[in-house]
Amino acid sequence: MNANIVDAAKAMSPQLKVLRRDFHRYPEQGWMEFRTASLVAERLSQLGFSVQLGQAVVSECARMGVPDAQTLDEALARARTQGAIERWLPALEGGFTGVVGTLDTQRPGPTQAFRFDLDALPIVESTEDHHRPYQEGFLSLNHGSMHACGHDGHATIGLGMAELLCQFSSQLCGKIKLIFQPAEEGVRGAQSMVEAGVVDDVDRLVATHLGLGHASGRVICAADGFLATTKLDAHFSGKAAHAGGQPEVGQNALLAAAQAALGLHAIAPHSQGPARINVGQLHAGSGRNIIADSALLRLETRGATADINSYMESRAFEVLKGAAAMQGVSVSIQRMGAASACAASPALVEKVVSCLTDYPGINQLVGHDVTPAGSEDATSLMERVIACGGQATYMIFGADLAAGHHHHCFDFDESIMPLAVGALMQIALSP
Repeated sequence: MNANIVDAAKAMSPQLKVLRRDFHRYPEQGWMEFRTASLVAERLSQLGFSVQLGQAVVSECARMGVPDAQTLDEALARARTQGAIERWLPALEGGFTGVVGTLDTQRPGPTQAFRFDLDALPIVESTEDHHRPYQEGFLSLNHGSMHACGHDGHATIGLGMAELLCQFSSQLCGKIKLIFQPAEEGVRGAQSMVEAGVVDDVDRLVATHLGLGHASGRVICAADGFLATTKLDAHFSGKAAHAGGQPEVGQNALLAAAQAALGLHAIAPHSQGPARINVGQLHAGSGRNIIADSALLRLETRGATADINSYMESRAFEVLKGAAAMQGVSVSIQRMGAASACAASPALVEKVVSCLTDYPGINQLVGHDVTPAGSEDATSLMERVIACGGQATYMIFGADLAAGHHHHCFDFDESIMPLAVGALMQIALSP
């Protein structure tokens, strides 16, 4: 245990708190993290990292669920008024909001990568008196967007780690990559960084998350419970008609979508492991006496393995197309997000456990946890690293929460940030 690292991380607590609260005030949703990404790039550059961003680290053809051009332009304009660093914005424009900072020690050693996500959620933050961001003046200033999952903390931990990497650079070897990923929510962003080759040279990858149902002081070295998933939008197109005068002329997109919703939830589960499907939204129709000519259905599939999720996805396509055929309408299906399921590398997990044994503030160190925890697109990064011969794991730093993830009263124990910074530094220092 490097006591100097522990002390240095603890000493950063006040500045980490200030930085996290700044990110919390200005939340930006996926592919629109212009201010956040520009601040990250600026700080990495100031610290002496080699900085790549925009299309150098985000593949345009692999992005999913990208907002329309007007929405992106409006978000960019807002970022400019809220303190974005102008010199980085041309590279980020159009929603290419990934940033990678690399520290090359010029000494032989592995290439290690640490991944942190940047984006916020489409949630209106609470203004209840007991909500600390409201009480203490760091409530979201962007109405309808909120850091309700801890990504403000993740970005802060990444920049805190960047500072310590520079402070202790003489003790490091090889290369260290800090990956700041856009659009994690909806599992939309990681694959684009995979396709851009960001992790193709990585020997070890560590992705992290705060909270996820674990108390402060509990650290999971490998969370293997994430499900493979696909997010789909189905657009049904029919023909409008007067529901009383000429109903036979119409082609009812609303009925097709409704039948699809029922059919999707009737897909048989898989015998080889957990499978999930959910229709989360259905929008259709314009009036009670009009045959609906369009409908939008938003759904997701999940599976314990990529094969199980593939089964759920292929059956979903069949149901959607079948429901459309029943009503004589057309359907177009768009993939809006996707992530794999990927187990951690045992050797790396063993190394992480060894690095963090007896780390001050960690009162429960868990090797593996396989509790189902939704889906996470860092698994796409992990999968590529392992396919290229490297090792990867996904860590959880437990944090006491004011409310659950994706809740309008979400907030987390900020004292976990310096602990996470120091713990990740211990891993980075391990040869």
